[in-house]
Amino acid sequence: MTPDASIVIPVYNEADSLPALHAKLLEVRPALGRACEIIYVDDGSRDGSFERLAAIAGADPLTTVIRLRRNFGQTAAIAAGVAEARGSAIVLLDADLQNDPADIPTLLQKINEGYDVVSGWRRKRRDPFISRRLPSVVANWLISRATGVPLHDYGCTLKAYRSEVVKNIPLYGEMHRLIPVYAAWIGARITEVPVNHHPRAYGQSKYGGWSRTFKVILDLITAMFLGGYGTKPIYLFGSVAAISCSLGVVFGAIVLYEKYALGFWAHRNPLLLLAVFVFLLGVQSLMMGLLAELGVRTYHESQQKPVYFVREVLRGGELGIRN
Repeated sequence: MTPDASIVIPVYNEADSLPALHAKLLEVRPALGRACEIIYVDDGSRDGSFERLAAIAGADPLTTVIRLRRNFGQTAAIAAGVAEARGSAIVLLDADLQNDPADIPTLLQKINEGYDVVSGWRRKRRDPFISRRLPSVVANWLISRATGVPLHDYGCTLKAYRSEVVKNIPLYGEMHRLIPVYAAWIGARITEVPVNHHPRAYGQSKYGGWSRTFKVILDLITAMFLGGYGTKPIYLFGSVAAISCSLGVVFGAIVLYEKYALGFWAHRNPLLLLAVFVFLLGVQSLMMGLLAELGVRTYHESQQKPVYFVREVLRGGELGIRN
């Protein structure tokens, strides 16, 4: 039986919380009103998490356990789970029970209403302010301002996606936080719903904090480049080249004016070195843009990567039988 929904849960040293988590998921499953599979991804745990997951999967035919060879990080674990998921809707959930499985039906209801991405918003977050909530506020503000996708809580793992959307988004680094941004860039409909958040009852946080915020900023820079210039890098590098070369010409003209009008020696004028430097910087930027164009074309043409995403196709002969 092909499930209608898949719940993907990255796990890293969460052995204590897993029995209670699965019990809550079993309580929620009947309320979903649909066949629902549960996919746990063991991200190189060393505390016996895999053994507990194996026991859970042995008792539940709709549960799958993926065991990674080592700890690759939360984004990689999510990517592995998404690749395995068979449902038309995919829900991401943390394993520490701070996210509430009881919120899953609400997210899936929004998917049924036509949204492609439903993001959880921990409006009343139960985490320390300095080490967890403040970095999250900073990161959320930066991402929303930079991308134009105004969400309150990018860091909340509890999100629901339409399968054809999330499966077409490559995940690297800490990019799982930016999935709504990538989805928005390909035309997805996005909404946000408040969800419950509970104090952490088991273990310690494995992901998050100020160091993670710095990584998110770097990933945001990457995302902005890929989103704006991923198929036309020459526009970015060409703009830099045009500005640099123009500045070089202006500085050079000033040097010539000072030489012939004011009698300054050109070889003693530091502006001459600056003119040469920025002009050569512009030439180098142009060359980098051309190399980037070659790389992008090789990437898309050799691997047949799409440069567009289709929401749906209407064919005349089929219009009469559509619901």
